Amino acid sequence: MNNSPQTYPSIFNDVIGPVMRGPSSSHCAAAVRIGLMVRDLMDGEIQDVMIEFDPDGSLATTHKSQGSDMGLFGGLLGWDATDERLADSPREIQEAGINVKVEITPIDSDHPNTYKMTVANARETHTLTAISTGGGIIEVVEIDGVQVSMAGDYYETLIYLEDDGNRLLAHLNETIPADEIRLLYGEAIQFVTIKSQGFLDQKTISILRSQFDIQSIKQIAPVLPILSRQKIEVLFITCTDMLAYNRDKNLDLWELAVHYESDRGAITYDYVMQKMTEIIDIMQNAIDVGLAGTEYADRILGYQSGNFQTQMKNRQLIDGGVLNRIILYTTALMETKSAMGLIVAAPTAGACGGLPGACIGAARAMGLSNDDIARAMLAGGIIGVFISAHATFAAEVGGCQAECGAGSGMAAAALVNLAGGSTHQAVNAASMALQNILGMICDPVAKRVEVPCLGKNMMAASNALACANMALADFDPVIPLDEVVQTMDNVGKMLPSSLRCTALGGLSITKTSLEIEKQLAQNDE
Repeated sequence: MNNSPQTYPSIFNDVIGPVMRGPSSSHCAAAVRIGLMVRDLMDGEIQDVMIEFDPDGSLATTHKSQGSDMGLFGGLLGWDATDERLADSPREIQEAGINVKVEITPIDSDHPNTYKMTVANARETHTLTAISTGGGIIEVVEIDGVQVSMAGDYYETLIYLEDDGNRLLAHLNETIPADEIRLLYGEAIQFVTIKSQGFLDQKTISILRSQFDIQSIKQIAPVLPILSRQKIEVLFITCTDMLAYNRDKNLDLWELAVHYESDRGAITYDYVMQKMTEIIDIMQNAIDVGLAGTEYADRILGYQSGNFQTQMKNRQLIDGGVLNRIILYTTALMETKSAMGLIVAAPTAGACGGLPGACIGAARAMGLSNDDIARAMLAGGIIGVFISAHATFAAEVGGCQAECGAGSGMAAAALVNLAGGSTHQAVNAASMALQNILGMICDPVAKRVEVPCLGKNMMAASNALACANMALADFDPVIPLDEVVQTMDNVGKMLPSSLRCTALGGLSITKTSLEIEKQLAQNDE
């Protein structure tokens, strides 16, 4: 089965990741990645930046509060999404002497998360348009007025030249090993793009410069952990196909996830397990940081998980068993995120608590190991692949059902795996969990990713636990998972834009929300 990298998501690129700081993966982590690619386009030399957001998109109202500005500035400075300095990037970019202007203006964009940038130094000016598609995933769709497609999953080389474009193209096709080589034209510009597994070496570049009238060569490094390649082959991309593939193998869901990710990324089974184990360590540390207590000025909710933990230990809460541990861990993760701590988007930063909170909380209550957790997270990851491939993780496109809702479906499958359930039971749990959250809106109070996000992460984890137990008891989900995912996508498209992370509807526009927003703005002055 062959198709494009965008059609076949990677668990580590698209579903459980990125490792990041900031309030929102589709705003902050994605913006960092866009900024890094712009920096490479400018060879690291930037003097002036114009950033344009469309008034009808989500970024017009949320670019500052949800971290787009912070992320873009950090990327332009060369920082990645884990950098401890990200919160200071607005000040740091000024001190670096880079002039930045942000304008809300019509830019004729089709996607709600569209970034249009004009960047200049003393020698050159370039324009770039990129979109954030959810969970930190991005696509550069235009450079210098020319349509491109760059997702940050290749080493990208752009060779600008005056003429001889076809001759250069023919030469490269004969001499350069690459996944894709294309000659692209604009009104007054042409360049060759090369997608490959590494950059051209200096000897090759020198030969090209000596033989062709080259203006400049730009090298844009990948920003995703798992590279892509042309003619990717995977074993399945729907749940129906996965179950058919497994008919004579009887593999657990986590094993099927390993098979998929290994084929998708051309990586070994051992590397898949190692990568997920590393992610578990980061998630556990984020829980520990949250429980120890966090502080951050620009947030609505303070440190609350510590009191929950105390009350739980003193048996002053209603006995919720494993659910109380899940609530505790989910809260701690959300508090770490809101304090700019290091977290893993799973599948997004706004939904970073539900899946790991449920999975790690249940595993700790059951006395299971990190290896058990890694396997369960992989089981959840393959459910996320189906959602990413056939729906979306972007609340700006599908509402919060695409974030906390998706996380709940993934968590339900993970919990079944922890309990030793079958692959069919795990899939059924995911189907039931997703059915329960169809239509959930995204209405961030004061334009911050905290309220009602915390409660929705709790609901995601609680719903996952209930559905996992129902599936283990062989409840009938009735609607197959693939049909639920397709319905989820359809429902998201039906939601009005005011209820899809624009802070223009729902709780976002209540009197209290507006007062909190005003107070936070005054605190920043």
